[in-house]
Amino acid sequence: MEKAVVTLDNVSYQYEESDQFALQDVSFDIYEGEWLAIVGHNGSGKSTMAKLLNGLQFPQKGEITVCGLKLNEDTVWKIRALIGMVFQNPDNQFVGTTVQDDVAFGLENHGVERDIMIHRVKDSLEKVKMGQFLNQEPHHLSGGQKQRVAIASVLALRPSIIILDEATSMLDPRGREEVLETVRLLKEEKILTVISITHDLEEAAKADRMIVMNKGQVYCEGTPEEIFSMDEELIRLGLDIPFPVKMGKAFREKGIELSKQYLSEEELVTELWTSYFNK
Repeated sequence: MEKAVVTLDNVSYQYEESDQFALQDVSFDIYEGEWLAIVGHNGSGKSTMAKLLNGLQFPQKGEITVCGLKLNEDTVWKIRALIGMVFQNPDNQFVGTTVQDDVAFGLENHGVERDIMIHRVKDSLEKVKMGQFLNQEPHHLSGGQKQRVAIASVLALRPSIIILDEATSMLDPRGREEVLETVRLLKEEKILTVISITHDLEEAAKADRMIVMNKGQVYCEGTPEEIFSMDEELIRLGLDIPFPVKMGKAFREKGIELSKQYLSEEELVTELWTSYFNK
């Protein structure tokens, strides 16, 4: 049976300057070891969700439970120790003069012993394929490499959950792919539960499950395949659909039948090649 590590129960939040709820009666579970993508257009509530999950704000109604702890002012620091966040701009996250100094910074603040710290720094950088950059200055790295180091800094603290808050939105396609591949590998190794808060549906397509937010409420949830079968509905909500889904739809309109809906270009190309062109 799947174990829920995060539960939102009828959560609502309203900013003082607004006459509308940023979140209203939101309920769902996040399960141990899964990659959940929370998507929505600007103003859908997903950014407020990120702040609530990390205790930067507290629900005005309802409850959030993380690993058995109910989020409140008494438990917020324990919950923040369980959740690591990677933010949008990697340049805003660096404080060290070298990669290893940056990863070590959070451990030093937590009073981790030196021998343990050295091991964790090297181990977390190896996990994101950045072990050879220990002494590199951060400003010499590409955007994708910087975000992988940011993920390593989170991993070194040994959280149970990692939140990617629009963490690929400022990256070029190569950098975005580097980061998403890193997340996929970590998830496969069952190291983390991943919550990806994004407006990029190509990023969301790589998740195990998706939640679509609209006007502060859960509009729908399901696997990426289930969500992207609602392509026209997503467009009406102000969302785009991944390029492979668009292409698959275009091929079907031209009479080229496909065995399923593809979420990656590689799989789509493979079927087209084996079924139609390699005969």
